[in-house]
Amino acid sequence: MLRFMPVGDSQTIGSAGEHTWRYRLWRHLCETYGGPFALVGPRETLHDKATDAPTSLAYADPDFPRAHLAGWGEGWVHMAPLIGEAVRTHRADVLLVSLGLIDLGFYTDAEQTAENVHAFVTAARAANPGIRMVVLPVIPNVRAESEPAFAAQVARFNELLAKAVADLDERRSPLLPASPPQPYDLLTHTYDGTHPNASGEHRIAAAFADTMYQAWGLGGPYHG
Repeated sequence: MLRFMPVGDSQTIGSAGEHTWRYRLWRHLCETYGGPFALVGPRETLHDKATDAPTSLAYADPDFPRAHLAGWGEGWVHMAPLIGEAVRTHRADVLLVSLGLIDLGFYTDAEQTAENVHAFVTAARAANPGIRMVVLPVIPNVRAESEPAFAAQVARFNELLAKAVADLDERRSPLLPASPPQPYDLLTHTYDGTHPNASGEHRIAAAFADTMYQAWGLGGPYHG
């Protein structure tokens, strides 16, 4: 059994009424991966915008393994202290990580966020020395389009993230940099300039799926 743990912020947890990219990736792996697998993690809910709390189970299609480690407004700074226990408890084999936007927006600059990437990887490997990780950079968003200073921080962090992934990569515990979804247009692939709509969910799922297929031969090319 290969256990995937999605780790992320609001783009990963999703909100009430959505499918989420987690669902799209699960459907893809059901069609292309030849062995048993599961999505694992300590959480299952969506974010409920009405109550501003992660309490909803109102998935557009709830019939899938909904487990994850994602939270609305959470970033590397929040997940680094949690990842070790989550990996250990849920016996994760592959982490699918999409973090950074929240950190840069509210908590840490690019250099400090990169330090938390290192802490995250260290903690995950302490729990499972053979853990594999696929890491998505911060993808296009409306704030980066409207605030040049923030856009510069995003670009700087993505550079530092790519370097961290390359430096920390190990044969027994590989780190893969996922390419940003292409194309990814804010009007077409998000509903508010930040959060993916159905089309954006497919784009993010494809970024993870195609990276794993190209590097590890896992699954197949994504056809959303």
